[in-house]
Amino acid sequence: MSTIAELNPTPLWKHFAKLCEIPRPSKHEERVVEHIVEFAKGRGLKVQLDEVGNIIIKKPATSGMEDRKTLALQSHVDMVPQKNADTEHDFLTDSIKPYIDGEWVTAKGTTLGADNGIGVAAILALMESTDIPHPALEALLTIDEEAGMTGAKNLQPGYFESDLLLNLDTEDEGELYIGCAGGVDVNATLNYSEAPVAEGVKAYKLSVRGLRGGHSGLDIDKGRGNANKIANRIIDTALRDIPDLRIATLDGGSLRNAIPRESFSTITVPAEAQETLKQIVNRESSTIAQELDSEAALEISLENTEAPLVTMDAETQLKFIRAIRCCPNGVERMSTALEGIAETSNNLARVTTGKKDGQSFVQVQCLVRSLSDSARDHHGLDVAATFELAGAKTRLDNAYPGWTPNPSSPLLAKMKDVYKEMTGKVAEVKVIHAGLECGLLAKPYPNWDMVSFGPTIRRAHSPEERVHIQSVANFWDYFIKVVQAVPTRS
Repeated sequence: MSTIAELNPTPLWKHFAKLCEIPRPSKHEERVVEHIVEFAKGRGLKVQLDEVGNIIIKKPATSGMEDRKTLALQSHVDMVPQKNADTEHDFLTDSIKPYIDGEWVTAKGTTLGADNGIGVAAILALMESTDIPHPALEALLTIDEEAGMTGAKNLQPGYFESDLLLNLDTEDEGELYIGCAGGVDVNATLNYSEAPVAEGVKAYKLSVRGLRGGHSGLDIDKGRGNANKIANRIIDTALRDIPDLRIATLDGGSLRNAIPRESFSTITVPAEAQETLKQIVNRESSTIAQELDSEAALEISLENTEAPLVTMDAETQLKFIRAIRCCPNGVERMSTALEGIAETSNNLARVTTGKKDGQSFVQVQCLVRSLSDSARDHHGLDVAATFELAGAKTRLDNAYPGWTPNPSSPLLAKMKDVYKEMTGKVAEVKVIHAGLECGLLAKPYPNWDMVSFGPTIRRAHSPEERVHIQSVANFWDYFIKVVQAVPTRS
């Protein structure tokens, strides 16, 4: 079998293969939206865009299913654009290159977009079908979920008649999700003065590569290395022995909702301190590798590079380095109500230097998540305060609520019954430490009884993202059975 479009179930994989051809990073969904609208129109389906560009498709019930409750189906059309440093790929113009790797489908050097492309493909396959009995369907395909949940956040009442909603955006077969964490972005900007580089100094590029990374919600409790923390630790350690070390540039991490896998820093030291720097980097690299024994591919390197013209001034540099050192990263608190689930966390996602209107600055982006909206807000303030003490200007924005679990959900009960009948197993009911759109969707549609589920996806938000082929087939079969088990209207 040479292409993913030939995999089973072919109706679903055909649509996913087409999605891979269309660039669709968050905030650049125009082409995929146009494709889906044309798809719907070409099949005689009722389709429209709402005020912010979410796609709404409606399909009447098939014969004999007219008395069933109307069912809403929901996924997001955007994907996280992550690639390896040595991969040449422009997410605005280039297609994803998926391939079959044993039992999995993955992509060459980039994220795959199975999050949430598999869910979108399943909805399109059902909407296109002519031989699958189903109740009246209402599809909601949202934009910009990964970078701000803009689509869900701005959905207005009045578009939908359904009382039930299936969200197809979780990543473990056999698990049914009924709650999720909320989140808030924490941004900090610290201005600095440029210091000229003295003659005779030596410049080096410090690189941190090969970390596993992953989803900043699903994987935040797995103890994975953070490239920004690692780079800062090495620089801070070196600075204590080399007081004249200076930072020229920083570029660590890529997206607020991805655990940073790579970091690249340009630093300078006096010529006589070169050997000391190399010894410190070698020593710290060995120690960090021992501490992070699950990060087998971690690579820390120090290479000669061209000397920059300016660096960060010494006073600001010290404040910044110590702020990064103090910044909370990872799980802040585990839930006491839900065993094994993180309650509150922070991802120190992005650290970069830049210059605008003649002013040099270093910028930090974090994403705080929590099952508690109050804990979310207060931990966001904890993170912001870390950088405020260093003199940075901070901003908390893009806050979104969590999704409060409803263990008594009639839809959940029905889906558990279907799963038991289909597999002979008991579906696991869970709450996820990641952002699902359900919490936001409940605001304009408080009547919606919602459950989220999906196939097995691993390493989402990283270039190692992959989806299990057999689980997609199982997910499709279960999805169709749930659709056909929708109860009659009372």
